[in-house]
Amino acid sequence: MQHSPLIAVIDDKSVRESLLDLLEVFRYSAVTFSSAREYLVSPRLTDADCLLLDISMPEMNGVELYNELRRRKNQIPAVFMTGHAQHTVINEAKRAGTCLFKPFTSNDLRSALETAVNS
Repeated sequence: MQHSPLIAVIDDKSVRESLLDLLEVFRYSAVTFSSAREYLVSPRLTDADCLLLDISMPEMNGVELYNELRRRKNQIPAVFMTGHAQHTVINEAKRAGTCLFKPFTSNDLRSALETAVNS
């Protein structure tokens, strides 16, 4: 069965590139975006098995992006990641999907993605 790619929206270039390499090791096809705005105007908006969203991004954080996608009737499951965020934003992310706290292990990421993709 052919899977759609994972979509990673992460503003930090080095984190984005490292995660892309790790996702390839996990044998996931992935497409990355540097901002919520870049993703929202892309043709890949509904073409994904899972979203990997950084919570702390300028302009629109990962939870705001997730809520905007839901408003647009996009039901792609999400895994959120954060190194620091406000308690209320973290709670909202946990209600919406899995929330990983940096630094997390590759096994933590793989497990969260497998759960989201298979949900």
